[in-house]
Amino acid sequence: MNDKLKQIKELVELELNASVKVEDIENIKVKYLGKKGEITTILKTLGQMAPEDRKEAGSLINNLRQEVESIIEYKLKILKDSEIDKKITSEKIDISIDKSNEKIGNKHPLTVVLDDIKEIFIGMGYSIAEGPEVEYSKLNFDALNTPKDHPARDLQDTFYITEDIILRTQTSPVQARTMLIQEPPIKIIVPGRVYRSDNVDATHSPMFHQVEGLVVDKNITMSDLKGTLETFAKTYFGENTKIRLRPHHFPFTEPSAEVDVSCFVCAGIGCKVCKGEGWIEILGAGMVHPNVLAAAGIDSKIYSGFAFGMGLERIAMTKFDINDMRYLYENDVRFLKQF
Repeated sequence: MNDKLKQIKELVELELNASVKVEDIENIKVKYLGKKGEITTILKTLGQMAPEDRKEAGSLINNLRQEVESIIEYKLKILKDSEIDKKITSEKIDISIDKSNEKIGNKHPLTVVLDDIKEIFIGMGYSIAEGPEVEYSKLNFDALNTPKDHPARDLQDTFYITEDIILRTQTSPVQARTMLIQEPPIKIIVPGRVYRSDNVDATHSPMFHQVEGLVVDKNITMSDLKGTLETFAKTYFGENTKIRLRPHHFPFTEPSAEVDVSCFVCAGIGCKVCKGEGWIEILGAGMVHPNVLAAAGIDSKIYSGFAFGMGLERIAMTKFDINDMRYLYENDVRFLKQF
């Protein structure tokens, strides 16, 4: 019995070593371990043996069966893994792209300007606030001391979605939202797109970008506003830059001012950039109107604040000497390559 079982094991090993396909292994498995396989047939002869020999023979046959099952499974795994590797190699697709002609773009001039402005004000301790471009008219106007009879609320000036919902005309509603949910001190800048019903020309667009700022705290004065704007102007336009404030009217600030910077090209002498005046208007500013604070539930007897706003397009056009706003939106690569 021992010799016969040993011979079967050697035959199994020889046949497995000669096998190169999974199908060959499956056939060997059936040949030796199937219902009519050689090892199965030997097991069926145990009933014909003497009781004293049956136990030992059964143990030898079962050990052989386990060994044959083990080596067959091992060989089967090796062949299956090999076939998978071959299939992966044969079906491999080169998904790499030739980068030799890849063109890397530049930042859009508006993005360049916005990133610089953000960096300056973040350095002064401001945080960035954002809000929806589709806004309630009560937040865009009423909360900012702009009553219903104000010209800015005319259908010809503002994009209305419904009577109470508009495309925001400024980023100021985000200031109103911030004051409603945050107690002073407040120190934010608000960048974003805004919309007004303007005809498209060299200096106007129905969609443009703003950056506004808001500070609300105890004992905030006009001198804090002036110092902030001077710091911004010197950091952005150059250390020798000067600013001047001209009296103006905005419904949401009192007192209000238009803010000019000395021309950073000619240092105030006069050139084409400043149109010979030596000064360039860059933003509007003022002290937050008490009515605006009251609308947000802030006691104007305890708190005061200042606000300012600038158009990104105006800053970009001034900084890069662009004479037509439309260039900023036409996506002409020849124009954008300059920046």
